[in-house]
Amino acid sequence: MVSLLGSRDELLRVIEGAFKADIHVRGNEITVTGSPDESGTVVRLFEELVEVLRSGGELTPDAVERSIAMLRMTSDRPAEVLSLDILSSRGRTIRPKTVNQKRYVDAIDKHTVVFGIGPAGTGKTYLAMAKAVRALQEKRVNRIILTRPAVEAGERLGFLPGTLYEKIDPYLRPLYDALHDMVDPDSIPKLMAAGTIEVAPLAYMRGRSQPVGTGVLTPDGFRSIGELEVGDLVIGSNGEPTPVLGVYPQGEQKVYRLYSQDGASVLASEDHLWTVRTRDDANRGKPWRVLKTKEMIGDLRTAHHRKWELPMLSAPVQFPERDVPLDPYALGLLLGDGRVTGSTTPAFSTNDAEPVAGPERCLPGVRARWRGTPDYALNRVRQLGDSMTIANPITHAMRELNLLGCGSYTKFVPEVYLRNTPEIRIAVLQGLLDADGGSVTQQGRTCRIQFSTISPRLRDDVVSLVQSLGGAAYWRARPLSELKPGPAKGRQVRHRHDAYVLDIRLPQGIEPFRLSRKADTYKAHGGGRPMRYVDRIEPRGTAECVCIQVAAEDSLYVTEDFLLTHNTLNDAFIILDEAQNSSAEQMKMFLTRLGFNSKIVVTGDVTQVDLPAGTVSGLKVVQEILDGIPDIHFSRLSSSDVVRHKLVSDIVDAYGRYDATRAAQELKPVQQRGKRRVSDREH
Repeated sequence: MVSLLGSRDELLRVIEGAFKADIHVRGNEITVTGSPDESGTVVRLFEELVEVLRSGGELTPDAVERSIAMLRMTSDRPAEVLSLDILSSRGRTIRPKTVNQKRYVDAIDKHTVVFGIGPAGTGKTYLAMAKAVRALQEKRVNRIILTRPAVEAGERLGFLPGTLYEKIDPYLRPLYDALHDMVDPDSIPKLMAAGTIEVAPLAYMRGRSQPVGTGVLTPDGFRSIGELEVGDLVIGSNGEPTPVLGVYPQGEQKVYRLYSQDGASVLASEDHLWTVRTRDDANRGKPWRVLKTKEMIGDLRTAHHRKWELPMLSAPVQFPERDVPLDPYALGLLLGDGRVTGSTTPAFSTNDAEPVAGPERCLPGVRARWRGTPDYALNRVRQLGDSMTIANPITHAMRELNLLGCGSYTKFVPEVYLRNTPEIRIAVLQGLLDADGGSVTQQGRTCRIQFSTISPRLRDDVVSLVQSLGGAAYWRARPLSELKPGPAKGRQVRHRHDAYVLDIRLPQGIEPFRLSRKADTYKAHGGGRPMRYVDRIEPRGTAECVCIQVAAEDSLYVTEDFLLTHNTLNDAFIILDEAQNSSAEQMKMFLTRLGFNSKIVVTGDVTQVDLPAGTVSGLKVVQEILDGIPDIHFSRLSSSDVVRHKLVSDIVDAYGRYDATRAAQELKPVQQRGKRRVSDREH
């Protein structure tokens, strides 16, 4: 009863002042006398207040007044509003205090994008922040991103004292204050350092981009990101084509080149997003993180190991099928140990019997004839009545592929094989590895695949084949000066070119060899798992950049050297505060950063726009553009939802009346001029 009536009956006096009914309290019994409507409302009020107390809520004069207003003006139950727990933190529970606040909170649960529009003091940002922290605690999202426009209040940021972060800090202070109310202050720096919580000005959200000349993999090969348009197909992390949903020019940006330890690299802006994880993350089954380029700079090593692992293709790239003039496995064997000069019969060298059967089995009309030593001539099988001028099928195919006459230093894998189905690419790689590759075994470790060549172009083509299948390839050069002469036809022959040695790791399920002795060794020791780690990040000046959004479930797309990256925000709870001070372009940029399993809450007050004259508020425009789209909700709060001092609500109402009167006065002269024009025409 003390909690229900308040200290010194202050709550009882609030109720008595609001109703024309007599309320008498004797012990634990309350008697209400008055008209049926009034007394019925009082009884329902006490029932709701008792329910609030039973749920652990606390009653204040303000809460009682709001409960009375709910009973008189809505069908909502005060107990359902005041007992809804959003977040319990540091000994206090955050709950909505008005019907509109509860509807706003419910909308955040039900919709992906929610706009909270209303005057200051209605709890728009605070409640959204509480929902974000709750989602993070329940592991429904991996990170919280808090942002607001940094509008200059009569001063240029460049002339303010301090570092850039010190200059923008006052704009972000309200977000920090709300965050400290809900999260242990000691843990906030750690969460921000890990990228779990990000607080940044809205302008910083736009820099997640790559230079316009950066290659992005499409079903037809690599294209510059600056050439892509909405609807174009790019390759996602699962190897499948995925459409481009948005292309957003970003202007001049500071760019860096990110290198992985296998030599792959790509340019990206300092705010570009990367999906990464540490060894501990992988061992403990934790989800992948999303970090900016600049967040990894200076933090690339841990315990003498590379810290940040990059994702690999989960399946081989699915290029469209194309006709090929020569069996892919036979082509691989010929590129490895074959000779097709055009002036002599095609030949093949091996000490194994199995590869000899390869061309015979794969190429109808060709027979391998032993010529002594390890050499075999690949003759055309003549049929009765054949002309002597019929070309050898291998010679004809190699001429068509522009490989006829290529020596060891100039060999390459033709484009039609590099950009073909996974089956074609695997067969070419198997032929190359059966001819010039093998397994390198080490005690207690999985084996790696090794391949050698003196052709720089073939080296790059093999790396591309491996990467397109979801593997990793490292290469190193062996200078000519370090190469010992080798035996050839009983004599020592010196090398003429540098050699290249490739170490290869392929994903599980892809067999690198068909030759039995090599395949048995590989299976006995296992091939391990291909991995890529960030090795170094180096500044590369500035460049014109562009950002794309793709429809892939994880938002990843394949860029240069088959590195995976993205620009959107997955598994994140994103809050844009003071959105009335964003331009229409900024609002579009922000909303299109939405990734999968993410939620966006935009808050603002359209009556307090601080943008320069002539600039249209993005919050005003977006209501006209997005209203009515499913899964996007507009919650509108009013002065009755102000939860600060009572005077704030009165001030908001007073300004509303003033603005309405002023608008009407400005409209009168326009109407009068219109009437005069009508009268003149009638006269």
